[in-house]
Amino acid sequence: MRHLSFARAAVAAAVAVAAWAAPAHPAPRDARVRAWGLNVGGQLGNGTTLDQTTPGSVTGIARGDVRELSAGGFNSDLSFALALLTDGTVLSWGGNTSGQLGNGTTASRGFPAAVAGLSGVSSVSAAGGPFALAVRGGRVLAWGTNAYGQLGNGVTTPDAEGPATRPVAVQSLNRVKAVSGGCEHSVALREDGTVWTWGRNRFGQLGDGTTTDRNTPRRVPGLGDVVAVEAGCLHTLALTAEGTVKSWGHNTNGQLGDDSTEHRRTPVDVTHLDGVAKIRTGAYQSHAVLDDGTVRAWGWNGQGQLGDGGTVDRTTPVPVPGLSDVQDLAGGWQHTLAVLSDQSVLAWGNNSNGQLGNGTTDSSPTPVTALPAGSGATRVAASVANKSSYAY
Repeated sequence: MRHLSFARAAVAAAVAVAAWAAPAHPAPRDARVRAWGLNVGGQLGNGTTLDQTTPGSVTGIARGDVRELSAGGFNSDLSFALALLTDGTVLSWGGNTSGQLGNGTTASRGFPAAVAGLSGVSSVSAAGGPFALAVRGGRVLAWGTNAYGQLGNGVTTPDAEGPATRPVAVQSLNRVKAVSGGCEHSVALREDGTVWTWGRNRFGQLGDGTTTDRNTPRRVPGLGDVVAVEAGCLHTLALTAEGTVKSWGHNTNGQLGDDSTEHRRTPVDVTHLDGVAKIRTGAYQSHAVLDDGTVRAWGWNGQGQLGDGGTVDRTTPVPVPGLSDVQDLAGGWQHTLAVLSDQSVLAWGNNSNGQLGNGTTDSSPTPVTALPAGSGATRVAASVANKSSYAY
């Protein structure tokens, strides 16, 4: 009987240890916005400037409170991020030497805080350069650097004269439903399906047939029935209601997808592509999520950011092998993120600062896992001009 008692006690102890080591119910998911990669400007929002090779929490932002997150700035202390909350207010954090945080100062901040006086916002875009855009009541507000007129307020202000550290109104534009900022140009989509652009135009990225910079919006001629717009660093994409894609601007790496490397001042068709649900841009690369959840990519591929297993630029769209059930996608400087229907987050391309989120700094031309299935993430973000990643 004594041996039996000892045996029962041993079994009970083993069960207790097993129960402690592997709880019957999985631990609750982290409900915070996650960020990883380059952090020189404090753009990961954790109060430090240390890079992270795995996803960490952004201070004080619950994922469920975020309507839209956008990353911006260059690969320097200019990098920053914006979060549009469900109550219509906007938070900003990161580098601020060009006033891109919109808080009236040029002091950087390593954790999120409100953009003062900004409410009722329906859409935001942290541009590839150090400036930002927001839509409020169909009107566009902008702040940050204005060296090429990208704030659209009718002036062009060299940074030596001081940036706009608080939001200013973009001129002569209403009924806007979405905006996107490139490295030095801005794009707006109106409710009527027309597209308007302003800012730098050296490579025809404004799509107006010229290479003249503009400090107020001008309509892209001949383009209508558009449902989404995306600005790359020096090129622009537009998705039509029919599921086809138009492109214009810089094309040295084939990012316009028209089977050439010629810059285009007016929109051209992206070839061999239809049934598109979403468009996304990286710096000099482009991506499309199709209706069936697969992905096509084209343009710059020097670090494997197209995800096709190679490092050869593509002038027309190619499939990303083995990738399906994609819910959202984001393109960075030389890397790409995708979130699948199971809430796993994958990444590929350059990983010099841990922006792939897999705990290493080893680059990969094919997808690796940053967050596992069931992570709670449904959307991803990355700046077209820096090496930081976000999931929310």
